[in-house]
Amino acid sequence: MTASKPLDHLARGAGPEAHALVVGGETLTYGELDEGVGRMAGQLLAMGLKAGDRVATWGPKHRITCLMPLAAARAGLVHVPINPVLKAGQAAHILKDSGAALLLANKARFDTLGEGPRTAAFEAWEESAPAMEPSEHAPETLAALMYTSGSTGRPKGVMLSHANLWLGADSVQRFLELGNETRSLCLLPLAFDFGQNNMLAAWRAGGVAIAADYLLPNDVKKLVRMNRATFLGAVPPLWHQIAKLDWSCGSGVTLDTIANSGGHVAEPLYRTLRETFPKARIHLMYGLTEAFRAASLDPRLADTHPDSVGTAIPHAELMVVREDGSECEAGEEGELVQAGPLVTQGYWQRPEETAKRFRPAPAQSRLGGTAVWSGDRMVRGEDGLLYFRARGDAMLKVSGNRLSPGEVEEMALASGVVSEAVALGRADETLGHAIVLHVVGTGDEDALRAHFRREAPSYMMPAEIVWHEALPTGATGKVDRVRLAEAQA
Repeated sequence: MTASKPLDHLARGAGPEAHALVVGGETLTYGELDEGVGRMAGQLLAMGLKAGDRVATWGPKHRITCLMPLAAARAGLVHVPINPVLKAGQAAHILKDSGAALLLANKARFDTLGEGPRTAAFEAWEESAPAMEPSEHAPETLAALMYTSGSTGRPKGVMLSHANLWLGADSVQRFLELGNETRSLCLLPLAFDFGQNNMLAAWRAGGVAIAADYLLPNDVKKLVRMNRATFLGAVPPLWHQIAKLDWSCGSGVTLDTIANSGGHVAEPLYRTLRETFPKARIHLMYGLTEAFRAASLDPRLADTHPDSVGTAIPHAELMVVREDGSECEAGEEGELVQAGPLVTQGYWQRPEETAKRFRPAPAQSRLGGTAVWSGDRMVRGEDGLLYFRARGDAMLKVSGNRLSPGEVEEMALASGVVSEAVALGRADETLGHAIVLHVVGTGDEDALRAHFRREAPSYMMPAEIVWHEALPTGATGKVDRVRLAEAQA
């Protein structure tokens, strides 16, 4: 098994003159990347931050947001990336929950927050302190909090160590077969585990990470062509948009590897991608933020097994188990459990939730230790491949964003327009899930939607709002979500 090192050593394997990062019209070599990480780390400590302090970034892709994962790690700090599409309310929750000591963002974002941690603007950032040399932090040292939605409500921070991030990058680099010729177009938000790993895995390979944001699907085609991208990772809603574009002009001819995560790719979409990019290896993946990635399907099997999520990736051990933890037979449905060094350290300041999800590995585990009991239902076929059956919780996946019904319900109640709210998902080929919001209230849908537009990220907007005189309840008096789901089916 590959030995882990402090995260800030990750990008030091390539020659110092090789290109490492393209962002905001600037190109950094590996030598300049390492120097920039050292200067940023030194500046953070010169500002009075101490080991273990949390430093947050909130904004689009920028030199600071790209270097911060390594710089914070070198300084012994904990990076808290915040998705730039989040509004002030969600960002404020993450800042408060993490106890962030410093927020770096564009100046315009500070005005939306009110009280919060100390701030430093991207536009005014200076590095006057001496650069730090590469660190010798223990691999198990906490390096990042990646906020993901929980089934009970607001986002919670998943604790990732240096080893989690290092070995996650190593794993993806290995099974995607990325190399020093790789030009990875990093389009997903760096606050997504998959989005950040696209960048880190490119550096692990000695390739180039091209960090970019896009507004329209056609921007993606332009970015692929302009940057001669060889690798593109995305989520199903973006693949649907990409598949609708006309690529006959040859814009995608440089792509030799594409990868999906964040939701299932239906077979019709897979077939379209195969026709659109006939020379590219297509990797279909599955994973949890709590253990980064878990499985990937060998591209050579995708044409014949497009409904499979494949087998365990490097550094992961996957088991399909019964309620008592014993291994399921081939073809028998059970819970997916993941063990190994990709398993994270649990949820930040949530010991009870951590204890439910992070438990000792089943007795038959080769790697042992703490495992993630996913709750997701899987089947291992006679061919050894894994087949996803169902999520074990009420989580929604909307446009690649993992979202809890509780978040949508809280947002609706905060509007003052409704007194009760239940959010359910409806399968949607393009979005993954479309949100159906069942409410009791004034009936003023325009006001409710205006509240969502003002206070929530766009992916949280309900596709449909159903007004009720009263929500159905069960024997215990709780809202009967099953009856609501059956009524909308």
